[in-house]
Amino acid sequence: MVTCSDMNTYICKYMRSSAAAYKLACELIGSQMAASWQIDSPDYAFVHIHQRHWNGRQLSHNLYAPAIGSKRINGVVDVTPSTFREVNQSVIQLQQLMKIALFDFWIANEDRNANNANLLYNVIQEKIVSIDYGCILNTATYDFPLSQLTTTDTILCSDLFHHLSKEKGQTTIDPITTELKTDYCTCLKRSLLQVDEILTALPKEWNVSIEIVREKLKQLFEEQWISETWNNFMDCLNENLSHE
Repeated sequence: MVTCSDMNTYICKYMRSSAAAYKLACELIGSQMAASWQIDSPDYAFVHIHQRHWNGRQLSHNLYAPAIGSKRINGVVDVTPSTFREVNQSVIQLQQLMKIALFDFWIANEDRNANNANLLYNVIQEKIVSIDYGCILNTATYDFPLSQLTTTDTILCSDLFHHLSKEKGQTTIDPITTELKTDYCTCLKRSLLQVDEILTALPKEWNVSIEIVREKLKQLFEEQWISETWNNFMDCLNENLSHE
């Protein structure tokens, strides 16, 4: 966690190795795509950490490469198995969580699940905030085709989802999924417009192949992937609702 020259505080991830650069690329991709989906997520910035800030620390930073930082948000609670009940049991929060779950299915985020929510809750604004995108694209797998999440690799299996969906009948769930399906198409159109911007923003110091990233992102917009994602999301949603 560092305070930068813009006087904001950022939680930074940095280059530990050349292979880690592709996980940093995932952080950038996830942040940009979440914004295009209008999912609440911390603003990000590229952070240059000076050598003097590492003096006396056990870890060292590859100074040639900028870190990527998520802006620290005040007034939030880290969603965990012991804090999820602090999230307000409203239809709005349920809508937010279901949209994040669909986003995870689409972008193949394997790191958000029942044991690791990677979510914050803004208590004052009553918003669920999505964080941490290093394991999207099947944990930064760029050399194999995208694969669908399993039913356990999703926030829909969490206590938080059951907390929010408790006693919500089909008259509540069906309108949410109907609206979400329409919104899904709109989100994909906005996301497609982000691809060139993401590729341009990748720092040269990361030494990430633009073509490899471009080819990976193209998979997200293939009709088969889009259709399979929706079907997988709905199957998982219905399975978890039936267990309540």
